[in-house]
Amino acid sequence: MKEEYKNIVESVIGIFTEVDSKIKILLVRKKDEPYKNYWVLPSAILNNNDTIEDSLNDIVINQIGLSDISFEHDNVFGSLDRDPDKRVIALSYISFIDSVSVELKKVDTDYEIDWFDIDSLPRLGYDHESIVLSAINRLKKRIYDIDVLTKLFPSDFTLPEIQRIYEQVLETKFDRRNFRKKFIALNLIEDTGYVTDGVGRPAKLYRFKDDISDGDDYNE
Repeated sequence: MKEEYKNIVESVIGIFTEVDSKIKILLVRKKDEPYKNYWVLPSAILNNNDTIEDSLNDIVINQIGLSDISFEHDNVFGSLDRDPDKRVIALSYISFIDSVSVELKKVDTDYEIDWFDIDSLPRLGYDHESIVLSAINRLKKRIYDIDVLTKLFPSDFTLPEIQRIYEQVLETKFDRRNFRKKFIALNLIEDTGYVTDGVGRPAKLYRFKDDISDGDDYNE
């Protein structure tokens, strides 16, 4: 095959979680040039003998120290100058995981990783700012889907926590009473019978029902 037809392909992952009513995305600090010490999304070059799923699982296990994460395709990035050293085409994916599972599934890794609020990101290497923005735009569409909410909130939560997530992702404010009334009316959640403890007024704890179907959403 002629050299001009040869291209390198990489897999890039945007992993979202929820911590303290904020959506965060996982980034890795680069250890070498180019963009040494910059933060980037977890990624890996696709080997000829690997499937895309193999590559994604390799990233998750070896770079991030997690396992058993599902992915969905987001976008393709193929600008000629996206890598200063070589022509690399990126296949980007997104994933959702709850913060409890993050701690339970995490194993030791040599990579420096950290979670960043999606509205307070560090300076990113390569074209990863564009890839992150694409992932966030996909999140804005997917935040209405019940399967995303149940991945981010698999256990007990308060309605103010859910509202703050919607407000952060959609970059808008909702009236507290209207939000509460409409969200409960969707018949997606059930009262656990428990309330929060600690400082401040106790708030009811809810959980998503087990027998709900995808497609119901809160869309004011």
